[in-house]
Amino acid sequence: MKKIKAWLQAFRFRTLPLAFSCIFMGAFLAAANGCFSWPILIWSLVTTLFLQVLSNLANDYGDATSGVDGVQRTGPKRTVSSGLISLSAMKRALIVFSLLSLFSGLWLIFLSFGDRWTEIIIFLILGLGAIVAAIKYTVGKKPYGYAGFGDLFVLIFFGLVGVGGSYYLYANTLDSLILLPALSCGLLAVGVLNVNNIRDIDSDQKAGKYSIPVRIGRSNAVLYHWFLLSMAVISSCVYVAIVNPRGFSFLFLLVLPMLYSNARAVKIMKTSQGLDPFLKQLALTTLIFVILFGLGQVVFS
Repeated sequence: MKKIKAWLQAFRFRTLPLAFSCIFMGAFLAAANGCFSWPILIWSLVTTLFLQVLSNLANDYGDATSGVDGVQRTGPKRTVSSGLISLSAMKRALIVFSLLSLFSGLWLIFLSFGDRWTEIIIFLILGLGAIVAAIKYTVGKKPYGYAGFGDLFVLIFFGLVGVGGSYYLYANTLDSLILLPALSCGLLAVGVLNVNNIRDIDSDQKAGKYSIPVRIGRSNAVLYHWFLLSMAVISSCVYVAIVNPRGFSFLFLLVLPMLYSNARAVKIMKTSQGLDPFLKQLALTTLIFVILFGLGQVVFS
């Protein structure tokens, strides 16, 4: 039972609402345009599940081997550094979830494109890129997450690729306007990462992890957080104003008090314990944002 609990802790299923948000956004946009498919949604969620668990395991492994998850860490301890899971067992798990992500992604691609090999190859490259990005965030000699590039990759894979790519699986085409709600998802996901990095700013600085808050300082990181949340809302407002400017289409604005509460907490909370709940709060807010956005587009279109 201890081993099972340790692996469940390492899987970090609480990160799934954020990972699923971009998939649901793509599905809602497809439904609004009359090209939704249940099998594609299901396999998109399965593939995303494997990729997110892979990313979480790689983060656990990378933080332990790099020394970031040492005695100075202020956030939750990982399973490898705590001795709950061995390095060799975590390596095997990384291989298993890499293969699961690959095979699930391949089935999803063939389900969507059949024998259209140009699109299959493009999405296969994107899928392999997602697997590599999930691992290289904290693993390797020069993990990009420790160099301050995590925000950019989260914006790409949780936003532009996550939403745009999943929409393309349904529609087999891409409207450039779709990039606006895709940008909203990406920016909110970066916001979650920013809360995490502000929480860990002191321990990351000591461990040589140069996240955005470490590079620009806490005060500027707070302003950066307000920018991320504001631009996420503005991007979706612009999309709705162009595509479907009806009152109920702006349902997603109901989350504004939740976003304000998060931004205010990031400004006033000075301890990691105080900030930690707002990671989950912003991840759930992002999912609610997407659901309300989708209802506004599908039900009230």
